[in-house]
Amino acid sequence: MESLTKQELVKVLNFVFPRHREDKNLAIIVDLPNHSNQDNEAWQKRRKIAEKWAVLLKEAVDQLGIENVNLYAYQNVESANADLPENAYLVNKTLPATSENLPVEGEILFKKVFETNQLFLAPTEYSATAPLKIAAKRYGFRAATMPGFSEKMLPALKVDFELLNKRIQLLKDKLDIANTVNVQFLVDNEKTYNMVFDLFQRVAHISSGQFPQKGMAGNLPSGECFIVPYEGGLGVASRTKGHLPVQFGDEIVEYRVRQNNVSKVLSSGKTSKEQIRYLKKEPAYGNIAELGFGVLSDFGIKSIGEILLDEKLGFHIAFGRSDHFGGITSPAMFSSPKEVVHVDRVYIEEIQPRIQISSVYFEYPNQKKELIIKKGKYVIW
Repeated sequence: MESLTKQELVKVLNFVFPRHREDKNLAIIVDLPNHSNQDNEAWQKRRKIAEKWAVLLKEAVDQLGIENVNLYAYQNVESANADLPENAYLVNKTLPATSENLPVEGEILFKKVFETNQLFLAPTEYSATAPLKIAAKRYGFRAATMPGFSEKMLPALKVDFELLNKRIQLLKDKLDIANTVNVQFLVDNEKTYNMVFDLFQRVAHISSGQFPQKGMAGNLPSGECFIVPYEGGLGVASRTKGHLPVQFGDEIVEYRVRQNNVSKVLSSGKTSKEQIRYLKKEPAYGNIAELGFGVLSDFGIKSIGEILLDEKLGFHIAFGRSDHFGGITSPAMFSSPKEVVHVDRVYIEEIQPRIQISSVYFEYPNQKKELIIKKGKYVIW
């Protein structure tokens, strides 16, 4: 099974967590199947990766500038971003196959884990991003969350992080002052669609893979800059509008967007009809929740069919919930908690081969326009 070498791991960790004087302990936390029937091959491989990382990093504490590396396991919570259980278990080396076999003598309150470890890696089956974000702010630790991590994502941890960070920061600097983003799509090399995204009172966020400040937590692998279009709510209607194509399988679904929401589905295929029914049931799904600018394709990284990585590859648009990114579309706007969605549509050839991004322009307050993407490729570096 492919993995990172000790030196590669050290390089990643030293970039992800610029060291603070108080940093003494690194925790690797892993959720376990509650019984064997709940397990799967990808989960098993992820636990093996965590075990190997723990061993290698314990050998490299001097290079990391810390004192200890601790491997913890816990009973999984069977849902992404649900609260973590009350207890974790310190594991010496080999993780048990299920939570039923966790060592009682290693039992420790998660509160204590948070108090005694300053750095966290979380390669889990069920995402721990939300609870770790909350706990990080409370306890002051830093965490890189890796839900669904697999060996296929390892190349994304070997890129030039300094260059990656520089490019993402450049995009943020430009998005922060832009008034609008203007995108032209080309379908089947013949039909064009245009969208204007309103950025009124919005600032961009970066996923650079680096967490320099105490209390920070976020995903790894990384490699995108993203922003929530203006959704209204400040006494001015959103100017986000146009016609947005999305490829589902072989079908192109065409959405008409007005005031940052899907106002109508103009196509008529099977998936289009399903989207019409879904939008009628869950209008909040039609909110344009995010414009994302992934850059990993420029580093030779390819799609693996996992959104944690794929959204970092190129330009993408998300529908649905936006409040966790600073928007106003929240879970309360959906019919029930289980219907809450934030769905990314990634515009790269491997995922939507019938659609090409002809151009992306940023328009600034002085009405100057800058070409950012041409024929699916960035032209600003």
